[in-house]
Amino acid sequence: MADDPEEEPRLDVPIGMFQDIEDIKAELSRLNTLFNSFTGGDGAEPGEASAAEDAAAGAEPDEGEADEDEWQYPPFILLLDPPAYDDELRALVEWVEGVLVPGYLAEPSADARWCHLWFEHSVAIARLHAVWLAWQELTDPASCGYTGPSVWHRDHLDPALRELRASSGPFSGCTKGEHQIDHRMPSTVPSAWSHGID
Repeated sequence: MADDPEEEPRLDVPIGMFQDIEDIKAELSRLNTLFNSFTGGDGAEPGEASAAEDAAAGAEPDEGEADEDEWQYPPFILLLDPPAYDDELRALVEWVEGVLVPGYLAEPSADARWCHLWFEHSVAIARLHAVWLAWQELTDPASCGYTGPSVWHRDHLDPALRELRASSGPFSGCTKGEHQIDHRMPSTVPSAWSHGID
């Protein structure tokens, strides 16, 4: 009785398809959030001004609003001037020393170098800041779904650590004998504040 409208259809769906559908839903949600942040979330088409924007077209933006727009997205750390640079570096140091070093860095070696004064290397600051910004976005399930951490490891952390810890990377001269910089085990992370960061 296949023509009986009361009979439930039998669907043979592979189990993995449900996970794919959930991933697509999460990505769609992330894209909707991103789209709304770009368009102001008022439902207007891209490039279409809202009535409020039309009314304020000739008015000067409020100084507080201009500051909000300017800092809506994190800037590249090396382009910041003090004190904004100092504040961003402090936050980065806390994340690197509190999350990255204990969780991801093994004892340094000739094949996997690390400098405990990494914040004195501008290339390391730039790469680690980029990894940290990606971590902030990709560990938020509301914006990236459940695949964010995997994407962060694959696309951000692993390539950055390969570059930083390579024998030709920014720490290539930071060996015990050459620079007098004692590398440390991850379990004995020195406080970054004791190295002169104010």
